[in-house]
Amino acid sequence: MFWLPLPAAGRIAVRRLRARRLWGRGLATADMTKGLVLGIYSKDKEDDVPQFTSAGEKFDKLVAGKLREIVNLSGPPLKAGKTRTFYGLHQDFPSVVVVGLGKKTAGVHELENWHEGKENIRTAVAAGCRQLQELELSCVEVDPCGDAQAAAEGAVLGLYEYDELKQKKKTVVTAKLHGSEGQEAWQKGVLFAAGQNLARQLMETPANEMTPTRFAEIIEKKLRGASAKTEVHIRPKSWIEEQEMGSFLSVAKGSDEPPVFLEIHYRGSPKASDPPVVFVGKGITFDSGGISIKASANMDIMRADMGGAATVCSAIVSAAKLNLPINIIGLAPLCENMPSGKANKPGDVVRAKNGKTIQVDNTDAEGRLILADALCYAHTFNPKLIINAATLTGAIDVALGSGATGVFTNSSWLWNKLFEASVETGDRVWRMPLFEHYTRQVIDCQLADVNNIGKYRSAGACTAAAFLKEFVTHPKWAHLDIAGVMTNKDEVPYLRKGMTGRPTRTLIEFLLRFTQNND
Repeated sequence: MFWLPLPAAGRIAVRRLRARRLWGRGLATADMTKGLVLGIYSKDKEDDVPQFTSAGEKFDKLVAGKLREIVNLSGPPLKAGKTRTFYGLHQDFPSVVVVGLGKKTAGVHELENWHEGKENIRTAVAAGCRQLQELELSCVEVDPCGDAQAAAEGAVLGLYEYDELKQKKKTVVTAKLHGSEGQEAWQKGVLFAAGQNLARQLMETPANEMTPTRFAEIIEKKLRGASAKTEVHIRPKSWIEEQEMGSFLSVAKGSDEPPVFLEIHYRGSPKASDPPVVFVGKGITFDSGGISIKASANMDIMRADMGGAATVCSAIVSAAKLNLPINIIGLAPLCENMPSGKANKPGDVVRAKNGKTIQVDNTDAEGRLILADALCYAHTFNPKLIINAATLTGAIDVALGSGATGVFTNSSWLWNKLFEASVETGDRVWRMPLFEHYTRQVIDCQLADVNNIGKYRSAGACTAAAFLKEFVTHPKWAHLDIAGVMTNKDEVPYLRKGMTGRPTRTLIEFLLRFTQNND
């Protein structure tokens, strides 16, 4: 005898009922805190029989065919991302969740611009792990489902939820690979997902806790723990002044919280003199809008306006853990944007590190002001390429929503590399225009060399990118506007509601591929 899926209500009562039944079946020695997630594919044709993965087939043989029998009895074939939970099949796994993986033949989807099979695995495994977390199990073994890396990413990303400041926390679940095959790929997936989860943690933490100084200290600790090939400089205000970063300082001066310029180095290349890849991230730890103050509704999410800094720094920490043979530098100008008697005023003119003057007509367009100086500084390292990430404009959210990160770049080679990485990770990018048409709208300025907003309300993401381009001379530069992918409601099924940490995994994958094929 075995049991079909039980009602979801009353999870504690369900667990107690299940325990009593297992005791009655002589399974009193079973580990009641352990669960198993197994995958099943959809039918390719109407007359096909749904197939288990190889791990599912092995488990079915172990329980004398009971798994297939119970799945067939429990209802219509499982659709992709759907789950069914069964109890009492085996003493080692009192709870087994079968998850729908979609079609076994699913590959790269040309219109979706991602690997559909990998996305199906991430979604399904996340759903299965969460189901077992709801049952308050502390250990879950996960079927590799044909791609152990994707399975690990689904498990680790799907189980994460920021609850550090709550007294009542969700059950901590340890996800392990079921079986011995694919261990290296599984560990790689865990590392990728942990990198994104670090960015999620940084972005989700309230601004009174995640100050510029605190952000820098956390990254320093994480980076030093990742590799000995690292160096961290937490630059104070006096250093920023010496560097003549007037644009950055003009934003920081509105807050009582001191600014920090975080500079991190990972030296993984066998050649110490090898030019680095430079990542630059916007680090506004809270954005009120300054004098051009934002509406109060949803202003709380502006604690994540340092998402650019969070994603690039987390990607570098992950690269260090992977021991990639490459030199990487991360730059993060960190400060708050607050209204005060010292804050920027609309119409003020400030001077950037490269000498260009900027008319500040909107103090809520502050991210480009701090990035301008950081981009100028990035050039001093003679980099192979420069990539900056920033939650820069609401306009990119209007344009792309949460479907993809907007990429503005002066290099088709760099675009192709980022695009290829995003197809693999499922955390997509989309190329946006960097036309002279938009440049003219920011350099047509009454008081200074450049205006921090465009002449017209339209194409705000494009004019913001054109502004940044005024501070870039490198032929391989990309600006990633991540404002649209900053938060998740239900669009990415393997991420819970809240801050996403996107596109950290795409940046890690980009670095990994860059070391493997640096053409």
